Amino acid sequence: MNVYRNINTLFFIFSLAHLVIWTLVPSLTNNNLPLDTIEALAWGSNLDWGFNKHPPMSAFFPEFFFQIFGSQDWAYYLLSQIFVLIAFYYVFKFSYEFLGNPKLSLISVLLLESIYFYNFTTPEFNVNVCQLPFWALVVYYSWRIFQSKNIKLLDCFLVGLFAAVGFLSKYLFVYLLISIDLLFIYLIFFKKIKKMDFKYLIILEVFLVLLVPHLIWLVNNDFVTIFYGLKRTGLDEAVFLDHLRYPLIFLLKQIGILIPFFFLVFLLIKRLRFKFKINFKDKKLIFLFFINLAPLILMLITSVITGSKIRTMWMTPFYLFFGIFIIYLFKSQIDLKKINSFMTGFLFLFFLSPIIYSYVSISQSEKRTDYPGKEIAKKIQLVWDQDFDKEIQFVTGDEWKAGNLSYHLKSRPKWEGFNNNEILNNSSQFICVDDVCLGRY
Repeated sequence: MNVYRNINTLFFIFSLAHLVIWTLVPSLTNNNLPLDTIEALAWGSNLDWGFNKHPPMSAFFPEFFFQIFGSQDWAYYLLSQIFVLIAFYYVFKFSYEFLGNPKLSLISVLLLESIYFYNFTTPEFNVNVCQLPFWALVVYYSWRIFQSKNIKLLDCFLVGLFAAVGFLSKYLFVYLLISIDLLFIYLIFFKKIKKMDFKYLIILEVFLVLLVPHLIWLVNNDFVTIFYGLKRTGLDEAVFLDHLRYPLIFLLKQIGILIPFFFLVFLLIKRLRFKFKINFKDKKLIFLFFINLAPLILMLITSVITGSKIRTMWMTPFYLFFGIFIIYLFKSQIDLKKINSFMTGFLFLFFLSPIIYSYVSISQSEKRTDYPGKEIAKKIQLVWDQDFDKEIQFVTGDEWKAGNLSYHLKSRPKWEGFNNNEILNNSSQFICVDDVCLGRY
């Protein structure tokens, strides 16, 4: 019990350090919020069940924070880290229940700090970060269903709930859902390890009911979000070689991303030459395979079949449980006597990442985060106040320029999309500056 209490304390210290560092560093070194965060805030100013690029949840959470904190940049860096740490907590909780070893469960989370998806890129709250807690929650409650003889209705309800919110954060969440479905199909119909239970239907029912408003929105908006996602893959321009080139690029990028991760793992291994055994009857290993490798394999298959380009940042949630997977696979070769070497490597990477982020942010002056959004908003406000005595109610234009004005202007005007002629024609008070129009309804 004392060991577990000490490990909990260490996890809390690690989480607090991560939260403070990755909230303070971008707050102090950036002059403006990143593109995707401004975009989410623009959508959030005029919430709907979907937007031209993504489903609604990545806009809902920033808007919730805006109602509390207003246009305080640090709040949205904090929001992003809260999402990261919720994911970390459920990875830690899952790891302890899975391994029954508090030290290894902590290590499985610390390993994630070596993957830049969970540090360097996290200040930008976007659809990828938005998925993280729900990815972890779906896996955790799926595990509870997987290993339970008496399935609880609440666990099924929560899987359906978090699956829906994750999917409404980004459609790529479906790769995890398909992988988990394949897992249960494999266990029920092929291995006959588990029995079909009507309670599984609760997951599907909750998931579909929560998607209904978004599906209606999709139909009413000509499936614009789906077509945007397909366009981002370059699918419409694919040639035969792309079916080989893009999957190969995808694999090489994943190897590159995981080099620091395996460097930390190596520090825990007893010998340079090590062996591991794969037991295909091991139910725990089967579960880890389906939540870790199956989504990656499905993504690779998608690229091979369609010739589509897989963007690196899309993989953000895919590695959340990779630490526990590797630890479980090599557990007989892990030497906890080498924990000091591991902690040295971990601390090096833990502090290196924010140092590099700070250097890049300060030394480079033409990034999105150097955009003078506040100053431009003040100038626009002065121009408006010279002609009109009432507050600005709407802004039209692209999500970046118009979104910055929506965020920084004191009246928080609603973003109404690209230059909306219908709104402008019905407005008697508006001004247009640099492809952005502002006015009153």
